[in-house]
This record gives sequence, C-alpha cells and structure tokens, in this order.
Amino acid sequence: MSWLYGNWTAVGGVCAKTLLLALTALVGLRLAPRRALAELRIFDFVVAVALGAIIGRTATATPTSFVLGFAALVTLLLVHVALTRLRLFAAPARLMDHPVCVLVRDGVVDRHELRACGLTEDDLHGALRQKQVYTLADVRFVLYESQGGFSVVRREDHTGELLASAPVIRRARD
Repeated sequence: MSWLYGNWTAVGGVCAKTLLLALTALVGLRLAPRRALAELRIFDFVVAVALGAIIGRTATATPTSFVLGFAALVTLLLVHVALTRLRLFAAPARLMDHPVCVLVRDGVVDRHELRACGLTEDDLHGALRQKQVYTLADVRFVLYESQGGFSVVRREDHTGELLASAPVIRRARD
C-alpha cells in the first residue's frame, strides 16, 4: 500500500520545495518583460512548459534539491529574457517567429497557404464568423498572424501603414 500514500516524512519537503519554486517562477516572470498571454510566441510556450516541468520534477523528486531547481528556473528565465531581447533584431526575429501568411486575397482563399499553415477551410470560416464576416466577397485580406491569430481587412478598409508593414503583403503588391 505504500504506492498509494508514499513516504509521509517527505510530504513537508515536497510542499516547501513546490511553494519556493512557484514563488521563484512568479517573481522571475514578473521581472521579465511583459507578454500578453494571447500573444505567446513559440519560445514563450517552450519556456512555459519547461518551467512547469522543472517545478514539477524538482518538487516531487526527493533527491533533487530546491537549489538545483532554483538554478534551472533562473537559467531558463534568463534565456527567455535573452530571446525576448534578441527578437528586437530582424534576423533573430525571422528565425523565432512564423511569417505572416495571406490566407485570403480579394475574396479568394489560398488553399495552398491554408494547408501550409495546417488549417482547414472550416478553421478559416470559423475565424471569419468570429470577426463578423459572413461572405468572402467582403474580404480584401485575411492574415494569419505570427502569433496564431487572424486579422481581417475588409474591402472597404483603407490600406494603412500597419497593413503595409506585413512583409507578405508588401511582397504580394511589389
């Protein structure tokens, strides 16, 4: 029956390590550059999963000390800060971020681009309905943004500098 209740003497240590590691992660994330949860990039997701793995493994592994877990957390948080700062430069940003993709141009769905992004037409139609777009004829562009969200430019919308800044749009018009 020890598989059910384990080692009661270790419970206090596990709770203490878990609390300290969670506090360390919270403080580290609070000190790191601000990121919106909905705007997570690939490396943000990897760091979030790794933080959880480090906390979980360190907290429950009896031979793993808090100091080892703390060192791993701090190292991971420093790597995250470094990657966030590297993204400010064009070349590293191109390596770390997905490009903006045009899924619809002038009401016509680009099925090749849709497949390349791992999306179905149903995914696209659902995203358009969420944006209160009910016919493709009303659409100038649908952009699949680097963070995974959809931007819809309607036919009647004026082209502004934000649309022109999307690299894929610039190439398509040149």
